[in-house]
Amino acid sequence: MYFGRGKGKTTVSLGAALRASGHGFKVNMIQFMKGNTKYGELNAVKGIENFEIHQFGRIDLIMEPE
Repeated sequence: MYFGRGKGKTTVSLGAALRASGHGFKVNMIQFMKGNTKYGELNAVKGIENFEIHQFGRIDLIMEPE
């Protein structure tokens, strides 16, 4: 299980999703936003027909207290 700060959660998820896509599975990945909406993986999967990333979240719910 992957959780917490860092740890490569998105990286490991993208790897598993890319392998599934390569085997012909339809992939719908849900990404919970951390503030920035311009992630490189969005551009990377644009050309893959059976791979979609859906983003959710609100800045005011995910910002850490100071």
